[in-house]
Amino acid sequence: MTSLDNQARAILRKNDRGGYTVPTAGLYPYQWNWDSAFAAWGFATFDLPRAWQELETLMAAQWEDGMVPHIIFHKSDPGYFPGPEVWDTSQSPATSGISQPPVAATLTRLIWEEDQAFGRARLEALYPRLVNWHRWWHEMRCGHGPVAITHPWESGRDNCPDWDIGMAGVDGSQVGEYTRRDTGHVDPSMRPSKAEYDRYIAMVQFGVKVGWDQARIVADGPFLMADPGITFILLRAHEDLAVLGRALGQDVSEIEGWALALRNALPLIWNADLGSYDAKDLRSGRFAGVLGSGAFLAYLAGAGNPELDAQLMRVWNAVGFGIPSADPEAAIFDPRRYWRGPAWPVVNALMAIGLRDAGRGDLEARLRAETAALIERHGFYEYFDPTDGTPCGGHDFTWTAAIWLTWAGRNLEQAKGAA
Repeated sequence: MTSLDNQARAILRKNDRGGYTVPTAGLYPYQWNWDSAFAAWGFATFDLPRAWQELETLMAAQWEDGMVPHIIFHKSDPGYFPGPEVWDTSQSPATSGISQPPVAATLTRLIWEEDQAFGRARLEALYPRLVNWHRWWHEMRCGHGPVAITHPWESGRDNCPDWDIGMAGVDGSQVGEYTRRDTGHVDPSMRPSKAEYDRYIAMVQFGVKVGWDQARIVADGPFLMADPGITFILLRAHEDLAVLGRALGQDVSEIEGWALALRNALPLIWNADLGSYDAKDLRSGRFAGVLGSGAFLAYLAGAGNPELDAQLMRVWNAVGFGIPSADPEAAIFDPRRYWRGPAWPVVNALMAIGLRDAGRGDLEARLRAETAALIERHGFYEYFDPTDGTPCGGHDFTWTAAIWLTWAGRNLEQAKGAA
């Protein structure tokens, strides 16, 4: 075990709040949905019971309709904005009113594969909740074919350029005064702008206004876009959930149907002019015209093709460290501002799963070596400048520590040799 292994384990322990893990102290003081699933994967490398507990705490906050919210406000932290009083969802414990990328089934499968001897009972308890969450995505967000999101935060890639076209139509001028916490912890130049944040809050206020009626939000809300990233994550998650169901002796025909419908919808988000999958504003029918990391999550779902391969290599070779979250040759590229350019270890890891499964061991090894280099040189930061490796965002970050333990730091010398 290396000193970085020990540091990563210590970060997970430090960010553990007793049954759930915060992404990092201060900046993110609650339980976030997909962060928590990655934390569980990280815990599985040295504490399998704690890994299952993380997933159980996350899924225990599931809404009656099946949604698993993106934030669970277990304990009061008045300095955080927007807190539970802003979301006003009337849930117990308090939660936000939107979801987040459904990586849980995929990571649950990886944890299950490490713990089949003792984890069956815990998987059996989680499985119905995962099915209900996937059903919620299918029924509430796939009415247009691909997965639709109703708030950029739901994508997990909050302020990526993909959403600019949809954000342009959101009026944030009447949201009132508020104080952000994120810019007090992190250089404001690395965070979303105030104009973006005003629009984010306007979308939250619409949700409150309609009592978080998901059908009304989809039909009448200020923002609705097809998201390639979640489309690919959910497609892969459907397939992994079906594997888990078969292991438990369950009928998975419904899940297989969801997966088939989603795969058949992929041509609807292929932008031939861009030569890539692309986000689409479902209010206007227009493509975003932006090549971003969400498109490259196609590899996670086994949906790559030669044209996308060429785009991947172009943007990857234009930087030095991992896959950038936006096209480095585009005018909108900003290498240190949140999702408008930086490389993210968690996204690299998801892409790597797909590259490995596609038999592209050479690309997986390169991606792992580059991601490991960032962590070895700078530590466990939230994300990194892909051009020079500058660490950005929060430090001692849970999901970066988890990615080191599960992927980036594993068999590293072998990966460096292959790369």
